[in-house]
Amino acid sequence: MFQLPFPVYDANPSSSDAGGLGKLPEWDLSDLYASDDAPELKRDLDWLQGECAAFAADYEGKLADLDADGLLACVLRNEKINSIAGRIMSYAGLRYYQLTTDADRAKFLSDAQEKITVFTTPLVFFTLEINRIDDGRLDALFDANTDLARYKPVFDRIRAMKPYQLSDELERFMHDLGIVGDAWEKLFDETIAGLTFELDGDELGIEATLNFLTEQDRSKREAAARELARVFAENIKIFARVHNTQAKEKEIIDRWRGMPSPQMGRHLSNHVEPEVVEALREAVVAAYPKLSHRYYELKRKWLGLDRMQVWDRNAPLPMETTRIVDWDEARDTVMEAYAAFDPRMGTLAQPFFDKGWIDAGVKPGKAPGAFAHPTVTDVHPYVMLNYLGKPRDVMTLAHELGHGVHQVLAADQGEMLSSTPLTLAETASVFGEMLTFRKMLEKATTKEERKVLLAGKVEDMINTVVRQIAFYDFECKLHAARADGELTPDDINALWMSVQAESLGEAFDFMEGYETFWAYIPHFVHSPFYVYAYAFGDGLVNALYSVYAEGAEGFEEKYFEMLKAGGSKHHKELLAPFGLDASDPAFWDKGLSMISGLIDELEAMED
Repeated sequence: MFQLPFPVYDANPSSSDAGGLGKLPEWDLSDLYASDDAPELKRDLDWLQGECAAFAADYEGKLADLDADGLLACVLRNEKINSIAGRIMSYAGLRYYQLTTDADRAKFLSDAQEKITVFTTPLVFFTLEINRIDDGRLDALFDANTDLARYKPVFDRIRAMKPYQLSDELERFMHDLGIVGDAWEKLFDETIAGLTFELDGDELGIEATLNFLTEQDRSKREAAARELARVFAENIKIFARVHNTQAKEKEIIDRWRGMPSPQMGRHLSNHVEPEVVEALREAVVAAYPKLSHRYYELKRKWLGLDRMQVWDRNAPLPMETTRIVDWDEARDTVMEAYAAFDPRMGTLAQPFFDKGWIDAGVKPGKAPGAFAHPTVTDVHPYVMLNYLGKPRDVMTLAHELGHGVHQVLAADQGEMLSSTPLTLAETASVFGEMLTFRKMLEKATTKEERKVLLAGKVEDMINTVVRQIAFYDFECKLHAARADGELTPDDINALWMSVQAESLGEAFDFMEGYETFWAYIPHFVHSPFYVYAYAFGDGLVNALYSVYAEGAEGFEEKYFEMLKAGGSKHHKELLAPFGLDASDPAFWDKGLSMISGLIDELEAMED
């Protein structure tokens, strides 16, 4: 999904009791920098400018002639540059996401991005020259120095781009051009954060309005859906312009690079083979009837409806009690589940709650959604939530905290090896959700409570697997269509609707206005084709959890070793200790069968 000696309180704080939720934590960003005018920040910017120039002077045109020790020294200097740049951008980005409507924060982020882009442009030669080193020569250097050999996965990922590499001059141009794409992303973020919706006489932001789609009262759900549609329609030209521009920019870059498909760049960055992703997609699409279609038909009956509307998709069940989960209960629920799996999980998670690593409250201007940002390996991750006290918010906390634990464990790999590809980045987050769900299910005392929990988990899985693959298909269609010319809002609306009925099934009707709901999905703008990573992660974790549930010996230790590996190993290597292989088509069926099994259990409750 993301990027002071006192807490950041100037973004309309929710540190006091917020609607009965209790005291919600806020970020303390001082572990990065004390303020936007901190002397340490200026020091790091000055160092970065000088070191980038010195690095280029010392190494440009010379990488192929370095011995193993010299190449290691070069890699370590590059890693330090990445760390300092990452610290600056993490601070600027996190501060901005707290209040995206603040002009000073937006300017600070833009200025930081531009400075770092300019400073690092001379470093473009680094990957280009690495790709010119002969394979045999590089292997010999790895053999000569084990510390250098540790970075082989980094070199492998860089060299995967070798067939798509442009001239040095064009690569520098592409690097500089990146800030233009960033500007369109900020336009999207600021537009979304600035939207206002009128419900029951109140003026709300997008998070609070989307939250109404999970209300027990159907009339409130309908009102929220129609208000979302109204506001999206009023702003649809902006959203269409952003998508057209971003997709066209990508098409131009991909064409110049000779990429065989719009998705290829994402597959390369994810270090996953296109055929593995296609196998996942085909398995999920083939499973639509036994997953989403079957479940929503059940839900239609539970809700007592002849037809479901889109505002019923995430409706609570009729027997579900409407209750608010306060922050302390949410924290205790997740921490108990984590510690029950392994006490080390609880120990790793605790500082997030105690040290200002979570920003939980819903605030005007705050970015919507939730994320865990790893920052840099010598600091720690930060988790952002928009916590409203719904049971699903507890699962979101479990999810993002899983990311955070993963990022803490992987930090020992260092700046260049800690970051996992997106396909593996969801492993600990989805596993953390599963642990929390199983703990809650274990405590269920009635059939109704168990049914509500099972249904909620199935819906989350459908949203993570079915919905995200439908999103992926929408993106594939969008980028293919944009290659043939400008897309009107109606064109994009039609592409969106083309995947909705297929994925959701016959139980649904679609209100007028739902065709615009593609507009608010940030992944389409920030990270094209990111979304399949959610389905990949869920399928992977379902298969992994099956191994755990079967009582595999030493599972916990193997799990921790997998998380500690960060981005230092390929998915085949990481899954092998568990007897799993994502390139085997049957692997995805194993994960999807877990979802189907939960629906079987719900159907059995009808008897």
